[in-house]
This record gives sequence, C-alpha cells and structure tokens, in this order.
Amino acid sequence: MANTYSQMYVHIVFAVRNRENLIQKKHKEELQKYITGIVTNHGQKLLAINCMPDHTHIFIGFKPNICISDLVRDIKTSTSIFIKDKKFTNYKFYWQEGFGSFTHSHLQLTTVINYILNQEEHHKRNSFKDEYLELLAKFDVDFDSQYLFEWYE
Repeated sequence: MANTYSQMYVHIVFAVRNRENLIQKKHKEELQKYITGIVTNHGQKLLAINCMPDHTHIFIGFKPNICISDLVRDIKTSTSIFIKDKKFTNYKFYWQEGFGSFTHSHLQLTTVINYILNQEEHHKRNSFKDEYLELLAKFDVDFDSQYLFEWYE
C-alpha cells in the first residue's frame, strides 16, 4: 500500500500439540529455513527463529499487510504438512491451538534476537511453561488459564 510506513517487531511463540518433543535437532535447520520462506513470502522480515523440540520462537519485522493470526495459521498449517511429508517424525505431528505474540521496540532488537537464539541455554534453567507465563506477565496479558497451552511436566 503506497504511503504506508511502519516499524513493528513481533515475537511469536507456539507449541507442539501435547508439548511432545517432536522437533528433532537433525531437522531443526531445514524446518527453520522452511518457516523463513513462509514469513518472507508473506512480505515479512524474519529477524530470529529457534525451533525447540516442543515449541518455536519467531521474531519478525512486521508489516501491516497481513493479520498476525493469518500469518501464524499459515506457518503452522504449512509446517505441519512439511513435517509429515518429510517424515521428520514417526508420530502424528500437529501444533497446539493458539499462540503468543508480543511486540517490541526497535531498541530491544538485539536483546530479543539474542534471547531467541539462546533458547537452549535458557531452557537449561527455565521450563517452557515458566518462560511463557513470564512473557504473559511481563507484557501484562490477561489470560484464562484453561486456554493456555497444555502443560505436561
């Protein structure tokens, strides 16, 4: 759209259904490249991505040409098919319903990128549940606990 200028940065988080550890390290890079292609094809700029065994973090420079929920829906639908077609797992693969999205300022870019890229280290100390609840609290997001991701300890 002509004469439309924006600067928005969005951190998106979503989980594997039943929080199963189905994203194998040997397939992580290929999956991340595939997600990067989806994001790029939707006119967005991927700044950082990290697919953990049971959840994914994506940080994008967001342009207002698409609704965030439509972008996440397309990422989750396409990657589910991709994972099944590539036989990345012997189990049925699905993402859980829903996602978290959190906006950041331009001044926070380096901090958020480093946070996402260092997820392996972060999760040596904190569970995904603790991480997600901390994000919701930090951004003062009202939520109903019955609609959060399923937590399996």
